[in-house]
Amino acid sequence: MDKNLNKRKQQWEKTTLAKVLDRFPERKAEFATSSLPLDRVYLPDDLSDEQAQAYLDNLGFPGEYPFTRGVQPTMYRGRFWTMRQYAGYATAEESNARYRYLLDAGQTGLSVAFDLPTQIGYDPDNPLALGEVGKVGVSIPTLRDMERLFEGIPLDKVSTSMTINAPAAILLAMVIAVGKKQGVKPSKLRGTVQNDILKEYIARGTYIFPPGPSMRLITDLFAFCAKEVPLWNTISISGYHIREAGSTAVQEVAFTLANGIAYVQGALDAGLAVDDFAPRLSFFFNAHNNLLEEIAKFRAARRLWARIMRERFGAKDPKSWMLKFHTQTGGSTLTAQQPENNIVRVTIQALAAVLGGTQSLHTNSMDEALALPTEAAVQVALRTQQVIAYESGAADTVDPLAGSYVIEHLTDDIEQQAHEYIERIDAMGGALAAIENGFVQGEINDAAYAYQRAVERDEAVVVGVNKFTTDHEQKTDRDILRVNPAIEQAQRDNVARIRAGRDHNRVADLLSHLETAAKGSDNLMPLFVTCVEHDITLGEICNVLRGVFGEYRPQVTV
Repeated sequence: MDKNLNKRKQQWEKTTLAKVLDRFPERKAEFATSSLPLDRVYLPDDLSDEQAQAYLDNLGFPGEYPFTRGVQPTMYRGRFWTMRQYAGYATAEESNARYRYLLDAGQTGLSVAFDLPTQIGYDPDNPLALGEVGKVGVSIPTLRDMERLFEGIPLDKVSTSMTINAPAAILLAMVIAVGKKQGVKPSKLRGTVQNDILKEYIARGTYIFPPGPSMRLITDLFAFCAKEVPLWNTISISGYHIREAGSTAVQEVAFTLANGIAYVQGALDAGLAVDDFAPRLSFFFNAHNNLLEEIAKFRAARRLWARIMRERFGAKDPKSWMLKFHTQTGGSTLTAQQPENNIVRVTIQALAAVLGGTQSLHTNSMDEALALPTEAAVQVALRTQQVIAYESGAADTVDPLAGSYVIEHLTDDIEQQAHEYIERIDAMGGALAAIENGFVQGEINDAAYAYQRAVERDEAVVVGVNKFTTDHEQKTDRDILRVNPAIEQAQRDNVARIRAGRDHNRVADLLSHLETAAKGSDNLMPLFVTCVEHDITLGEICNVLRGVFGEYRPQVTV
């Protein structure tokens, strides 16, 4: 090993590594059939001084800038990634039962899926919610529903992730209120709220308000949590849905980080100091089937974000440079045909996420192309993570594919091409301008169309769909989940009962106060907490904000 690199390794062991080992001893590697032990990290041999410097500039050591090799010096030798299965069923009681099942099965974090009315700020009795209550997740219009969702689940012990965006601040206010009722201070709450509105304008569509007010809600949440809920990740900047819409791996990295730049700049413009909020930013990526490209994608994203935060925004805290991310396996890669094949796809995707250094992981269930997953299918999905963790050996050394010619080549290429995209977006005036002029959506649409044409021409093989198909009809009598339509009426009745039992004068005063505050510039988070504690519903809060902020109407071009 080069003398300079060896000296730098000794320095890393005495500083970065020592700090972690002092607090978190390394776990013992699982017993394996191999008798060959693995070191925590491997480095190249026989480098010239110039090559050694290039190595340090581009790869460095785990837990140190530019974090290509991971955000923690020990990575999974310290502890495994959080195994966080995404789930939400029509009612809070059903979802609570699934969460308890998953926790008993070894899951280490919760991830909440909300129904469509909740995602766009409507109560179950709103006419626009008709036919959608409880269909794609859990219905949470009131604090009482949030209490039932987490009944018996200590919020200071279990990390909670919520996939909610436009009304994210209000749902977080409910979690804070539930925590108080459990005796848990806001400062002890751990979790993540997605809170990423820009990708909603790009790819997903569950927006409510125009960009300006939406960014205010996001930065209000940043500022509030920095003081009151410091362990909470205030945003999960999401490439997942960008990839689900049909983007390439390069586009996923580029457009996600461009959105991240917009959020950082928005927070700075709101008067926040970068190192006060940046350490709690988190990211959310997709994992697709191309194993090597996906591993390189995660490494490239980590390095590119570190450089953006240090060089572009002048962040001083190393935690501000770290790209910490959750991964979900690719929903758009699942097939209704031969759904058992999805177990293999998810295994490959999950392995890519682990080899790429994810901090938490959701593995899709084999039947999710048909419906919300059954218990049997979700258990197999969770077991897939556990087999990778405990049996594969992939977690026994940090960044195990570092130094591979193809992995390093792909990492460099993805970083460079993503950087070029970001430069083009900067020239347009930033992510919001690029979204408003349709550039980002157009690039994704072109990529999605090219892939679909390749599948239709049999140039891209999807096993069981356009190749290796079976002659007999696919079975349609699978044990899949079907939502009981009576749940919708039950939720309407629940909301009506809660409204009838409230202090109506207090509710009217609070809604009036909310309207005044929304027209001003005060942080709205404390008022959201007070509102939900007085049984004001999600829809009522959002309707006040709609009256002040208006609603977003995207430009439609043909």
